[in-house]
Amino acid sequence: MKMPKLADLILFENDDIIVVNKPPFISSLDEREGGDINMLRLAKQYVEDAQICHRLDKETSGALIIAKNPEAYRHISMQFEKRQVKKVYHAVIEGTHVFEELFIDLPILNVGKGTVTISRQEGKRAETWFQSLKYFKHYTLVECRPVTGRMHQIRIHLATQRASIAGDEMYKGKPVFLSSIKRKYHLGKDQEELPIMKRFALHAYEVTFKLLDGTPITIHAPYPKDFETLLKLLEKFDA
Repeated sequence: MKMPKLADLILFENDDIIVVNKPPFISSLDEREGGDINMLRLAKQYVEDAQICHRLDKETSGALIIAKNPEAYRHISMQFEKRQVKKVYHAVIEGTHVFEELFIDLPILNVGKGTVTISRQEGKRAETWFQSLKYFKHYTLVECRPVTGRMHQIRIHLATQRASIAGDEMYKGKPVFLSSIKRKYHLGKDQEELPIMKRFALHAYEVTFKLLDGTPITIHAPYPKDFETLLKLLEKFDA
């Protein structure tokens, strides 16, 4: 994978804050294995004091807030703590689901090793709103608005509704193959079909927060190529 330059990912920048459109397959922070490049390292090459203000899963693309100095980092962190940062995600889920401001508040327990489970006894409070945006025959494009910021929150909350994110195998979501939506799709004799997206279909579409002077700002992150391709193919063959 070719390493992006942070400068090419920037959606917004001032003296204190950068918002980037994080590509898929790059971690937000250092992972235990070390070696891999991540958003924190890219940001520090760009600004020495850079700090990542929140995390996106490695496979998730979209809006990521980076602080350029300690004061900005504290300012944004406080907004996250007080749940004042509004985040909007888009996901492609399996099945046709009519979510009209559906509110899910199932508590989430982090069981370690990168997995979480729903636990009413020991879980931490987790709240997400869901709104269907577009319907296909076998899939739905949904808007997800997490109130809390638990690990894998959107992914597991959708899975509890039998609406797993396409390609999210950890939570029972299956990859989307062109052969499953396109009639008369033929593979060559020895060809192996690859999924349309090589990850789960989740994108951090928009983030709203306050700059250091108190001005509210909303930054919108365009879909990356793979997410856009999936939606185009669903519109063409699964409408």
